[in-house]
Amino acid sequence: MTVTTPVRPPLLIYDGDCAFCTTSVNTMRRLITGMPTSSPYQWTDLASYALTTKEAQSRVWLVVDDHRFGGAAAVAALLRHQPNALLRVLGWLGTVPPWSWAAEVGYRLVARYRHRLPGGTPACRMKPGA
Repeated sequence: MTVTTPVRPPLLIYDGDCAFCTTSVNTMRRLITGMPTSSPYQWTDLASYALTTKEAQSRVWLVVDDHRFGGAAAVAALLRHQPNALLRVLGWLGTVPPWSWAAEVGYRLVARYRHRLPGGTPACRMKPGA
């Protein structure tokens, strides 16, 4: 008899207090066929995903099986798991320097200024120290 550990479905964890983040996730749900389940970190048992509140406040996270991807790596991993070949290619490019470096810089800029982007509100401002 073989005992198998139940595998959790992929989960995208984001800042539910950030209107820009919530709008982005809702837009991805409409546009991306293979969008995983998503949950605001405020409603998620972060410890069960080996994440801290500080980590969850600082970037989006994609948890697939036992792998955690944060920030630009989460976006790249999300794209790599899509049925659309073009999105998969973009996801793989997001893992290869210099594209991965540019993706991380871009992600950090968006995260830092998300309160100024369309749909952003003062509540979207990054918490100090996050």
